[in-house]
Amino acid sequence: MAEKIKSDNGVLEWVKTIVYALILAGLIRTIFFQPFWIPSGSMKDTLLIGDFLFVNKMAYGYSRHSCPFSMCPFSGRILARAPERGDVVVFKHPVSKADFIKRLIGLPGDRIQMKNGVLHINGAPVALEPATDFTEIMDRQGPVGNTPRCENEPVDTGETCIKSRSRETLPGGVTHDVLNIVDGGFVDNTKVFTVPAGEYFFMGDNRDNSRDSRFSRGIGGVGFVPFENLVGRADRVIFSSAGRSILYFWTWRRDRFFEAIE
Repeated sequence: MAEKIKSDNGVLEWVKTIVYALILAGLIRTIFFQPFWIPSGSMKDTLLIGDFLFVNKMAYGYSRHSCPFSMCPFSGRILARAPERGDVVVFKHPVSKADFIKRLIGLPGDRIQMKNGVLHINGAPVALEPATDFTEIMDRQGPVGNTPRCENEPVDTGETCIKSRSRETLPGGVTHDVLNIVDGGFVDNTKVFTVPAGEYFFMGDNRDNSRDSRFSRGIGGVGFVPFENLVGRADRVIFSSAGRSILYFWTWRRDRFFEAIE
């Protein structure tokens, strides 16, 4: 009988350990990190469809809307670090509350404008250097099965899709790639956007394929994004798959595993 009680206690301790581990993992996911799967090509070539990453939810502090408990002892957000120009950020759409991922371009008080496809910040054009073209095979990408847009359209399935690529350097020194599909597009020339206090301006690196802060919310864009909508900063790609399913191991992009995000 004593041996049975001892055995039952051992099983109970094992179950409790598993439960505690699951609770801890859930808290870590809820409070500190959020997994994010890239569903679209708006951030190519920085992020590709099928990239999997964890978002650092503590990068800009901790807010009540992130708290898993209703009794959180604070309101607003405890600031850890101010968002910086050039950060790749996951945020909640101000209206739909859907998760978006874009690059932070405009800080509060900045004046942002596109002129002939060139980004201007506070009246000055950013530095641009030509780079080798970005190429990919024309085919359906990711679980949704969207096909890429190409500068050299029309492109048949299996042929090479080309986009012009440049290296853009933002004020502050962050350098990253941007892609171009068409000259004279809808948002290659814009009005001046003055970023309000407490809000931010975001753009996709695939400039002609991104519904971002250049577009008003009335036509499917995101407009300015309030600070409290920022979920966290994306720092590194953990895993990447080019196929329609994560189980298609032959489509895994092993060269992107644990790749830092510029």
